[in-house]
Amino acid sequence: MRVLTGDEVRRAAPMAAAIDAVEAAFVSLSAGQADVPLRAHIETPERAAISFFMPARIAAAGSAALGLKVVSVFPENIGRGEPSIYALVTVLDPETGRPVAVLDGTYLTALRTGAASGVATRHMARPDARVLALFGAGAQALPQALAVCAVRPIERIWLVNRSRDRAQLLAARMRHEGLTLDLRIAPTVEQALAEADVICTATSSPAPLFDDAALRPGTHINGIGSYKPTMAEVPAATVARARVVVDQRRAAWAEAGDLLQARDAGLIDEGHLAGEIGEVAAGRVAGRTDPAEITFFKSVGNAAQDIAVAALALARSAVLGLGVEVAL
Repeated sequence: MRVLTGDEVRRAAPMAAAIDAVEAAFVSLSAGQADVPLRAHIETPERAAISFFMPARIAAAGSAALGLKVVSVFPENIGRGEPSIYALVTVLDPETGRPVAVLDGTYLTALRTGAASGVATRHMARPDARVLALFGAGAQALPQALAVCAVRPIERIWLVNRSRDRAQLLAARMRHEGLTLDLRIAPTVEQALAEADVICTATSSPAPLFDDAALRPGTHINGIGSYKPTMAEVPAATVARARVVVDQRRAAWAEAGDLLQARDAGLIDEGHLAGEIGEVAAGRVAGRTDPAEITFFKSVGNAAQDIAVAALALARSAVLGLGVEVAL
């Protein structure tokens, strides 16, 4: 079996290709050609941490894949100088079940999450979107920016973060990755949103990051940070008036605090969702119906994304000569 490090995954799976792979996975998921059980989880309360176990099978012709991701979110790691997210992906041969690869999933998780926002931005943001407001400066932030810039002609990025030092470090990483556009650290949330055409929220905040009234007409939001019912990055009032698309209905109503809290407040019901992003990408559901509409893609993450990107990285690694072959 082949073993790929995080750096090798980075080299084997560029963002543009990852966006296409994740889009195909979402289409398969919404078409009933993928089996993705709700993820199991184990909490570590004394560390305010959680570990997820996420299997998936994609059965679509030409893109069959089978595997499992294990990901742990330990927020206190930041204080230790470690990543807050660690992950591992195992890929199996979909014909025989034989383990064929193990990939470092830490960067892959950030990559596939960014790619999901790239898919949603491609189909839901206004074509003339020029300004991105990015909330958060952790591991998810850079891939979010790279994905949005891959599908829209972004000219300016506002970085919104409680720590100016961390925002400056993120800006340096973004420039190192070739994002030479206008990068600005927002002095206030309101100033960033006064210009934003696209918003990406990539935080672990338990409470909304902005006021609904601060949004410009026509703004598109990618909400990817909140992953359990007690967390919400987007105001309930915004959820109530937005056109909402999710990665998977079942998972969203089980885990997405942004939606669950708006529903519990009586502002929406389950019929409020316009559809799944796979339905939008397949052309069965409109991502946007009006230039002034607020659109919101809410993702809690789906193992179909991980397995699709892992399969992409594995295929390209063989061509590029990346990884190490080991015998079990």
